[in-house]
Amino acid sequence: MPPSTSKPTRIAVLADSDTRWKWGALTAARIAPGPSMEAAPREAAQVGLELSGFLLRGRATPTARQLAEVGVRADSLREVTAVEFLRAMAEEEYDVVVLALVGGGVQAMLHGLRRVWEGRERRPVVVTGYVGVVYEKLADGLLLRHGADLVLANSRQDAERFRAVYEGVGADASSVTEVALPFLGGAAYEGEHDPYTVVFAVQPSVPDSRKDRVYLLDRLIRHARLHPEREVLLKLRSKPGEHTTHIEEQPYQKLVQRLDPPANFRLVYGNMGEVLDRTDLLVTISSTAALESLHRRIPTVVLTDLGIREVLGNHHFVGSGCLASWDQLDAGHRPVADEEWVARQGVATDGSYESAFDVAGERIAKLLAAPELPPLAPYYTPATAPGYLPGILARHHLGPDGSPLPGAPAHDKEPGPVREIVRRAARGAYRHGVQRVAPVIRRMGEL
Repeated sequence: MPPSTSKPTRIAVLADSDTRWKWGALTAARIAPGPSMEAAPREAAQVGLELSGFLLRGRATPTARQLAEVGVRADSLREVTAVEFLRAMAEEEYDVVVLALVGGGVQAMLHGLRRVWEGRERRPVVVTGYVGVVYEKLADGLLLRHGADLVLANSRQDAERFRAVYEGVGADASSVTEVALPFLGGAAYEGEHDPYTVVFAVQPSVPDSRKDRVYLLDRLIRHARLHPEREVLLKLRSKPGEHTTHIEEQPYQKLVQRLDPPANFRLVYGNMGEVLDRTDLLVTISSTAALESLHRRIPTVVLTDLGIREVLGNHHFVGSGCLASWDQLDAGHRPVADEEWVARQGVATDGSYESAFDVAGERIAKLLAAPELPPLAPYYTPATAPGYLPGILARHHLGPDGSPLPGAPAHDKEPGPVREIVRRAARGAYRHGVQRVAPVIRRMGEL
């Protein structure tokens, strides 16, 4: 099972949204022991690494366009239920399994994997972590991820906080491993482009109200009118009908249709890295795009117009030097990031980023070379959390011991063509209800 020059490292990534697939796939390329650690992170299909992608079926299952936008190529890619994934892990041999899921999904898979690997002489190394900035539900999310061999922290600050939470409840904290966000990179900012380009990077769920989103659009359009010599871009995460990690009930592209933007204002999609290649000023509420921008030393603003609040996530940037308002930007303000703050966030601007994953890779190589690994041991068990854990497992059709519940979808056989057609139709109806019908009902309730 340990990797060698003749056998590539086999890594399985299970993801439940486009952003988590991006994090999981790029993390796999970064942490794979051997030659792949030195390769470009966006080239997942490379010598020394065999990447198998599994997309957890749900409301946020990424579309083909979203997968292509990430820019990571997998050797295989399929959509599965939780039970189907566990069956694949029981039948197929992997070196590493990356769980790129929301906390409850990670917890369910840890218990399910423990069950399917019972009695196996060798098992894969299990890795999990967070897709970006951790600014809410710290204890809840961390304890749901406990039990993986490696819990990746994207910065020195996160690593310290993660260990403090685990140690504070008496859980083993040795799994916490400091790395960095795997999608940082690109050319450093070298000066203004022609035309000077301002990019507003939106988030699907922040802010969530129509009033606040219209306000932000209005200010962005006003900035474009005040500076006709600039190109002003609204960077969108998803197209209508697509879901991301969070539900977007008020898509910006629909709201902007009722406004009258000037000619120098445009909507753009695509890979964030490619957009940053032409960015002179990145503006956001609290998006991880701000960290990508800071890594490149691009002037970056985290808006204060709607307040500095935990619910917005922009409180994370207190001390960064990046907090500013649209009034200040309209007047020509250019922020300067605080170097000490940036360093603590894992946003290495000193050239050390390429070594940020070395420790994780070395730990994985050591685990793969060990004679055997102990069973997965999550902090939550039927004994420690009897009123919480069963509900989390049941949402993924698993019983308290991690085995499939009676009637769990496709737990006993591969889905046939008819079942696949029915699944696609049902998922389409569900997504339509979540994105189109539910918001209307909520708005009617507010009348």
